[in-house]
Amino acid sequence: MAGAAPGPPVKVLAAQLRGAARGAGGTWQLSRAEAGRAPLSLRAVWMQGTVLEVERGGGRGGSARLQDGSGPFTVLGVEEVPKGRPCLSAGKYVMVMGVVRSCSPEPVLRAIKMTDLSENPVHKNMWSLEVEDLHRVIP
Repeated sequence: MAGAAPGPPVKVLAAQLRGAARGAGGTWQLSRAEAGRAPLSLRAVWMQGTVLEVERGGGRGGSARLQDGSGPFTVLGVEEVPKGRPCLSAGKYVMVMGVVRSCSPEPVLRAIKMTDLSENPVHKNMWSLEVEDLHRVIP
């Protein structure tokens, strides 16, 4: 898939994204060398994590700092996206789809969509396994 046009958002953990390198045309190359596979080209990601803090307003449309178990990441534009139920408060477990802005020293995304997943603990408990399973089957 290296060199192919990026597709839909890819499920990733913060630790995986921290090691990504900037590619051509606004893409990021997610290393999969440890699995003996070519890098995965991506632009948008699907991440889940617990909201640590929220910064309202500002020129960036608000931001939130999240933690997914593998590390922290920041989401920009959180006040400008569809959210369903209110999910912008510390302690909530949320799903974020977003465009990758940077990966180092930690991932920064521009939000496309956010959803509160707090009501069902299975989402949090299964997240790392979902990501691991997906990366096993992506060619």
